[in-house]
Amino acid sequence: MDADGQKNHLKAYGLTYWILTKEQKVKWLLNYRGGSFLLPDSEEIQRECQIRGVSFEVISNAKTEQILEEISSPSQNMEAVVLEKAPKVAVYTPKGKLPWDDAVTMVLEYAEIPYETVYDEEVLNDGLLLFDWLHLHHEDFTGQYGKFYGAYKATSWYIEEKKEAETLATKLGYNKVSEEKLAVALKIRDYVIGGGFMFAMCSATDSFDIALAAEGVDICEPMFDGDASDARYQNKIDYNRTFAFTDFTLERSPTIYEFSSIDMTRKRMIHSSVDYFSLMEFSAKWDPIPTMLCQNHTALVKGFMGQTTAFSRDEIKSNVLVMGENKANGEAKYIHGIKGKGFFTFYGGHDPEDYQHRVGDAKTELDLHPNSPGYRLILNNILFPAAKKKKQKT
Repeated sequence: MDADGQKNHLKAYGLTYWILTKEQKVKWLLNYRGGSFLLPDSEEIQRECQIRGVSFEVISNAKTEQILEEISSPSQNMEAVVLEKAPKVAVYTPKGKLPWDDAVTMVLEYAEIPYETVYDEEVLNDGLLLFDWLHLHHEDFTGQYGKFYGAYKATSWYIEEKKEAETLATKLGYNKVSEEKLAVALKIRDYVIGGGFMFAMCSATDSFDIALAAEGVDICEPMFDGDASDARYQNKIDYNRTFAFTDFTLERSPTIYEFSSIDMTRKRMIHSSVDYFSLMEFSAKWDPIPTMLCQNHTALVKGFMGQTTAFSRDEIKSNVLVMGENKANGEAKYIHGIKGKGFFTFYGGHDPEDYQHRVGDAKTELDLHPNSPGYRLILNNILFPAAKKKKQKT
């Protein structure tokens, strides 16, 4: 899985997942040749590698033992982690959304990793208990319809999506969309606390935490929920309820395409040609979890924008790990934390291979980006629940 040895990094994850579905174990060799996978050898697996276009090497038992001995050496920042069972994957997404509306569903389709879609009704009926891993589509959990009001309030798609959200909230017994979305966020919170793994990108990251922090406080202006917001709502925000963020200031204007000071989009002074973030290095033997989540064939990853592009370094809780950052700009791109018995990862931006994705843009063709380091980070998270867990030391 290093830069030179693998011609399709993304499909290699799908192949590994496929092997796990066959009830065979895989060893993930952390920090060895870009985070390679040690697979059982069989004609079926070799044939599947060839069909999927995944590069592989057949090695002897002696060579295998030599590699594992090298990895186990205290002088090497490497570790062999056993992957035991294919995680059951859910994507929280509105009905009718196409796979290319979201980077995670796009790469799941490309890597041939099966998933099921869920939305508010399933979540509120405890449907998440059936899954090991949950991705949050680019959702707005605050009930402000993505803060698209300023630019798109007169468009047919905005009017229709607002109407659909209101109809669903009423059907589920809520007076406001914001109240219904909060109930969903609380169910997702409980899923994580109970041992689930949640992965979120773009606006699903900060809007999720904002909804939790604003429980019981009206932060929506009249065009969103039909009545005035609480005039002093900023002072009533409870940061103790959030997963990752603290001390943020909410954006009150309904016409500004921004939720809060968490996001760095409007504060960035970086040209696209030099927009990169660096992955942090962790101890593979002592901190295998963040090491797994950062496996890549490069430590420097091309940046990409979104409604929530990156997170203000100063507004991240001290117990949350920053795994990818642009230090010069004071922003974190990729963060991870523990909540109860579960885990969460937040990844800023919309599409790792579409620098400035806009409404209506064409889909990304991943056949053109089979070695995308930005997409590899997503797939690291999908395989993480398959790993035999060791206690995190950091």
